[in-house]
Amino acid sequence: MKVNVISRSTDEYTKERSQDLQRVFRNFDPNIRTQEKAVEYVRACNAAKLEKIFARPFVGAMDGHIDSISCMAKNPNHLTRVFSGSMDGDIRLWDIASRRTVHQFPGHQGAVQGLAVSTDGRVLVSCGTDSTVRLWGVPVSTLLEDDVSSDKSAVPLETYVWKNAFRAVDHQWNFDRFATGGAGVDIWNHNRSAPEQSFEWGTDTVVSIKFNPGQPDILATSASDRSIAIYDLRMGKPAAKFIMRTRTNSISWNPMEPINFTAANEDSNCYSFDSRKLNEAKCVHKDHVSAVMDIDYSPTGREFVTGSYDRTVRIFQYNGGHSREIYHTKRMQRVFCVKFSCDASYVISGSDDTNLRLWKAKASEQLGVLLPREQKKHEYNEAVKNRYKHLPEVKRIVRHRHLPKPVYKAAATLREMTESRRKKHEKRKAHSAPGSIIEEPLRKRKIIKVE
Repeated sequence: MKVNVISRSTDEYTKERSQDLQRVFRNFDPNIRTQEKAVEYVRACNAAKLEKIFARPFVGAMDGHIDSISCMAKNPNHLTRVFSGSMDGDIRLWDIASRRTVHQFPGHQGAVQGLAVSTDGRVLVSCGTDSTVRLWGVPVSTLLEDDVSSDKSAVPLETYVWKNAFRAVDHQWNFDRFATGGAGVDIWNHNRSAPEQSFEWGTDTVVSIKFNPGQPDILATSASDRSIAIYDLRMGKPAAKFIMRTRTNSISWNPMEPINFTAANEDSNCYSFDSRKLNEAKCVHKDHVSAVMDIDYSPTGREFVTGSYDRTVRIFQYNGGHSREIYHTKRMQRVFCVKFSCDASYVISGSDDTNLRLWKAKASEQLGVLLPREQKKHEYNEAVKNRYKHLPEVKRIVRHRHLPKPVYKAAATLREMTESRRKKHEKRKAHSAPGSIIEEPLRKRKIIKVE
């Protein structure tokens, strides 16, 4: 007779310390675990519900300005430092960790319209409606910060006065040049009081300007005549230009795919373009119900954040048509500027109510140091949610967002208008000669002309 004996090694089952966890051996044979999928589905539903329960994206507000915040800039050399400029000419350097002002840069006589920091983080460039460009030395952060009562004001290194007001500024990557936008596009050097180059292409006021992170000599601009233009400094002339149906308020290049950029438009949508093919958009990002005022890409290049006139902040996937997250508060007014933090963990927004607000990029993310078991549990929850995301119950829970009543009503009105236009187009097409009405997708319909 044959006898099977179960033998266990004491080394595998003996705990070395009293606080150690007991090892458990599982058999993952699907014939034994007949309810595995049902159990995982319940876990996916629970994980989605827990994500909603722990979704607390708002971290804190930073107050100190006495007028609307018009622009912001990140310090690429310091993770927790961000600059903000307001409509009364005040520029402040904030420490995100302590949420307080570290330094002030007084001097502008009008609204500050643009801020940019050099790649080494040592020079801050500001411009405004007082027709001046000012260069500031960024204070070196130390472990022991100055006392709050001490003098934290700075004197500009250089002040350049020009013929017209400025609306935007951006610093070139790894070089000492920066570009300003106003009546035209001007290229400046740190050591010269007049522009090295000036570009004009029949535009009105240039409202946004951004250097390409991959090709430092290429920059994109948007103007109030609804045009978006790309300039090449090596050629000394504009390279391409196209005109949209509505104005673009801000532009941001994808840092991981520098040939692509996304434009925040006045028609409440964002449009992603390939700079090599400007006759159509790669993707249209919808959900805002009013003009999109600012946009900024995450350092990962996988998502971007937008701030809108409808008083909300939204986070989009780089290739997603709808936002994955919406942030709002009762007190937050029209959002004029937004930025991702340099580690892609936080979002900073500046609004009309004089406050900067700090948000988590992932609403339900647990702050602080995680234990290995906690990290594995979070990863498992994400995996089961992703596995069952197409099922109705999980999909409903994950997609649900609470909207402010004005945004909810405006979105319903927009949907009704869109549906009405679609029906009208279908009826017109049905009662016209075949081929007389050409259908264009939204990606092409919003672009009028490419030059």
